[in-house]
Amino acid sequence: MSTLRMTTPRLLALRTLLEDPERERYGLELATQAGLEPATVYPILVAFETAGWVCSRAEDIDAHEAGRPRRRYYRLTAAGVTAARDAIAAREQRSARGVSRRLAW
Repeated sequence: MSTLRMTTPRLLALRTLLEDPERERYGLELATQAGLEPATVYPILVAFETAGWVCSRAEDIDAHEAGRPRRRYYRLTAAGVTAARDAIAAREQRSARGVSRRLAW
C-alpha cells in the first residue's frame, strides 16, 4: 500500500467514505455527499484504488433495460480504513499545530 499526498478534496472523499466504511457508493453519489465535482472525485477514486485503499466493482445490470449506464461501486478496504483514519488524524494534528503558532495581533 502506498502513501498518497493528502489534498483537501482527497480528505473530503475519505471523510465521506469513513462515514460508513462497509457501504458501497458510486462515484456521483460520493461526489455529491463529499461536496466535490464528479470530475474531481473519479481521479481520486482511481488513486485510492491504485494505492489499495478502495476496491470497486461494476454494477451487474442491463444498461439498456435500466435506462442508464452501469455504475461502478467503491468501498474502503480494511487497509483503506486505517490509511484514511491516519491521514485525517495527521491533517488534524498539523492544523492544531498551525493554530498554536499564529501570532495573536
